[in-house]
Amino acid sequence: MSLEGQSILVTGASRGIGRAIAQSLAESGALIGVHYCHQLEAARETLNSLPNHQPHFLLQGDLSEPDTCQRLIEHTLEQAGRINALVNNAGIYRPVSFHEPDADRWRSEWQHLFQTNFFSAVDLSYWACQAMRSRSGGGKILHIASRAGFRGEAGYSHYAASKAALINFTRSMAVELAQDNIQTFCIAPGWVETDMAEEGLRAYGERIRTEVPLGRVASPNDVANVARFLLSPESDYLSGVTIDVNGGSYFH
Repeated sequence: MSLEGQSILVTGASRGIGRAIAQSLAESGALIGVHYCHQLEAARETLNSLPNHQPHFLLQGDLSEPDTCQRLIEHTLEQAGRINALVNNAGIYRPVSFHEPDADRWRSEWQHLFQTNFFSAVDLSYWACQAMRSRSGGGKILHIASRAGFRGEAGYSHYAASKAALINFTRSMAVELAQDNIQTFCIAPGWVETDMAEEGLRAYGERIRTEVPLGRVASPNDVANVARFLLSPESDYLSGVTIDVNGGSYFH
C-alpha cells in the first residue's frame, strides 16, 4: 500500500490517533504535514518520529478559529506544492449536560465543540478540494468520527452529534465529488487508548473491556492501519463509507 509521492495533511497529529496515522502514512512513503494546536513539543516528537526520506513539516493552528482552515491548506501547498489527501482527525471531547443551569454556557459549549470537531473539517475539506482539483487531479479526504456518532452518548450529546454530522457529511461529499475524482471516507472508532480517553478508561476500563467481544480496547495503530488502507490505491473503488473500529462492540 505505497503512498510514495503523496502529500497528506493530518490534523491533530501531535499525539494519539493523529500521531499514529501520521507515522503509518509516512512509513508508506507519504510526505506529512503535522498539524497541532498548542502542544508544540509533542508535535515535534511526532515530526522527529517520522522517517526522514521526506521533508515532513509542522503546521500550527487553532481549529476553533474559522480563519485557520484556509491558512493551513495554503501553508501545506507552500511546503509541498500539492495536497493529495486530508485527514480530519483533530477534535475535542468534554462534557455538557442537559442539567446545565447556565444557558449561555450550554450554547457556548455546543458552538465551540461543533466549530472544532465539525465546521473545521467542513472548511478544511472545502479548501482542500479547491487545491486537489487544480493541482492534484483528485484526492482523498478522511474524517475520524466515533462510535458515538451512531449510538449517542449521555452527557456528551454535542460530541456525538458532531460525529454523526461528520458521517453524513462524508456520504454527501462522496456523491458530489466523485466527478472530481475526490473520494471521502470516515472511520468510527470505539474506545481507543489515548490521552483523551485516559480518564474514562481509568474509571470504567474493566467494564468497557467486558463489553468488547475482542476483549481489549483499540490502540491508535488499529485506527492508523485502516487509515493507511483507505488513503492507499487499494481503496480506489470505495467512497462515502464509514469503517467501524470497535472490536465488535457496536453494530448498525
